[in-house]
Amino acid sequence: MKHLLFSLVVLLTITSCKKEESVDQPKIDEDIIAQYIADNNLDATATGTGLYYVIDSVGAGAKPSSQSTVTVAYKGYLTDGSVFDESSASGATFGLNSVIEGWKEGIPLYSVGGSGILLIPSALGYGGQSQGDIPANSVLIFEVSLIDFR
Repeated sequence: MKHLLFSLVVLLTITSCKKEESVDQPKIDEDIIAQYIADNNLDATATGTGLYYVIDSVGAGAKPSSQSTVTVAYKGYLTDGSVFDESSASGATFGLNSVIEGWKEGIPLYSVGGSGILLIPSALGYGGQSQGDIPANSVLIFEVSLIDFR
């Protein structure tokens, strides 16, 4: 019994001393986005959730909600410029309730006819999961134009 107790104490001591260095992904993403903004001379606004956005054209009228069905022309790429998705010029239509969190939060910032850029941290994108050509923990950049919503 004494030997078992000693072994348990040693095991607990070893495992508690081997703390893995935790990765601060939000900080990494923030640094990547800040560098991208600086490198591309963007006038971006932070929302407080990690999302940054740029308004190139204000558009007119009402803005969609996170529950709206929207038609958006877009181009999605990684910070290295590699494109992973792109709609036609006439856009794609989908419910905002069925897309990544960065779009649920970002698209409602634009009025119809509005356009700009969404800079989405991994936590508001696909997180630690890879998705097609998108590696895990990727910051996503989207050029967006809101065509319509209902």
